[in-house]
Amino acid sequence: MSIVTEDTMPFHEGETWLRVTEPETPTPGALPLIVLHGGPGMAHDYVKNLAALADETGRTVVHYDQFGCGRSTHRPEAPASFWNADLFVEEFAALVEHLGFAEYHVLGQSWGGMLGAEIAVTRPVGLRSLAICNSPASMQLWVEGAAELRSALPAETQEALDRHESAGTTDDPEYLAATAVFYERHVCRITPTPQDFADSEAQMEHEPTVYHTMNGPNEFHVIGTMRDWTIVDRLGEVTAPTLVVAGEFDEATPATWQPFVDGIAGATSHVFPGASHCTHLEQPEAFRDVISGFLARNDATA
Repeated sequence: MSIVTEDTMPFHEGETWLRVTEPETPTPGALPLIVLHGGPGMAHDYVKNLAALADETGRTVVHYDQFGCGRSTHRPEAPASFWNADLFVEEFAALVEHLGFAEYHVLGQSWGGMLGAEIAVTRPVGLRSLAICNSPASMQLWVEGAAELRSALPAETQEALDRHESAGTTDDPEYLAATAVFYERHVCRITPTPQDFADSEAQMEHEPTVYHTMNGPNEFHVIGTMRDWTIVDRLGEVTAPTLVVAGEFDEATPATWQPFVDGIAGATSHVFPGASHCTHLEQPEAFRDVISGFLARNDATA
């Protein structure tokens, strides 16, 4: 049985909350894995099942709630300019120092994969591998992919989405119901919604500063500060071994993540048939099996 401890570290006159899962029987040479959740602002709950990798692979697994969400300090009064990728790269570096890790792997899901790429282009000394899961290489590609998927929704669903977005009434129940149709196809195909995902969504809706400021009201109506984000032209800076994974029905369509494969030397990809954006929840054992193999191949120190 793994050993779980919770901790906080100081960050920007507040604190970042973290959870460390250590295996009962450590595997010699198995480096720790740091998990980056999505959103931005969705907290770690919906990816906490990846803690199973601790006992399955004999390595330490770290989850944390990024600043501004979940159990970490919230700053609803902060200006929009405060919430940017650089803030979270800085937080990650502080986390590694706090934990005292000399070497480690990183897995990022959705926004977490985008953040992982932002971290990797800085070439941190201890980064041994990067798993980018269900993530776009630019928000323009993400929006284009979402538009393609929306065009296949029922006509009445598309009409409701377009009408309320034009009117600015994205909190209307009709709009939320139409959004749910997209989510059920391309975000999480499990019914009912897994409790871990519901928990992350609930905390975000309770205090949505980070998500609404950086992204927008939902996954496909991107009007926040990240709307022009791209890392495509910087991917040549990534030197860490990289695995890119996605689901067959993922809202992160192939066009959104292919630049990672093309732009990062030696990067490989894996698509899970029948899965969507929350592949790790829909096919947890298969997902962890692919990730475990990738981590094991990159455990050797430089």
